[in-house]
Amino acid sequence: MSEGLALDDLAVPLRALRLLVADFGHLPAPSVEVSTIYPDRLKLTFFDNLSGFEAWRDALGIAPDAVDYREQSDGRTRVLKATADHAGSGLDLVGYGDITAPQLVGTTI
Repeated sequence: MSEGLALDDLAVPLRALRLLVADFGHLPAPSVEVSTIYPDRLKLTFFDNLSGFEAWRDALGIAPDAVDYREQSDGRTRVLKATADHAGSGLDLVGYGDITAPQLVGTTI
């Protein structure tokens, strides 16, 4: 996997990141991951910021119906995932957000 990789072997996703900063530097900042396990991919993750995820999805031209929706943590967290290609690199866009409990009218907690 990552054995024997040099930093130059991560040039494609790092170049994609550089271009994203140049083109979309005004968008909300994600957590960024470049991994030696997947040296041809860039991952942008938003924790508790689904509006940031949506801003990037729109900017990258990813269609809303191309987003995968899931729930985790017993239905307490929604997870949005989308993939795209950018500047020769695979790009994973991920967003996590809390699912608020429904409020029942007329009940006391």
